[in-house]
Amino acid sequence: METLAAQARRASGLSQIEVARRAGTSRPTLSAYEHGQRNPTLETLERVLAANGQELISVPKPRFARHSDRRGRPFHVPDQLPRLSIEQALATVVLPAHVDWSSGRKPRDLANRRERNLVYRMVLAEGLPEDIRQVIDGALLVDAWPDLHLPAAIRQAWQPLIDRALNRGAA
Repeated sequence: METLAAQARRASGLSQIEVARRAGTSRPTLSAYEHGQRNPTLETLERVLAANGQELISVPKPRFARHSDRRGRPFHVPDQLPRLSIEQALATVVLPAHVDWSSGRKPRDLANRRERNLVYRMVLAEGLPEDIRQVIDGALLVDAWPDLHLPAAIRQAWQPLIDRALNRGAA
């Protein structure tokens, strides 16, 4: 798995030498961080990220509850809507077989609204928590919600999240 230091540098397009100079560390040390051979302190990681034009932020991690539809088939609902980066929210994805079992692992373009709505419907009905975290963007889900054809149990379980996002029925 690619380290955060390596992801940041890849995203910035800078050389190891330039990032090391900006972060106040050596190129071999930066390389060790990027390859997981050494672990930077939090302060050092923040400097490395800043050298790449990024910052370390804390994002709440959704917790998932397992529900069942009227036939007893399970589905999962988080306690808050997940948010994705623009790149991830509009990426082309290949869904796992347990989600998209009929298409033969066809690439799906999330930048295409019609395709995204199809993917969202499949992931909400068949996806595991990790599938939801990787594919569903809360803002795009709220936008698509009126057009999504979902089983009643799934719609009912997700509706409070949609209402909260729209400030309807908020406590």
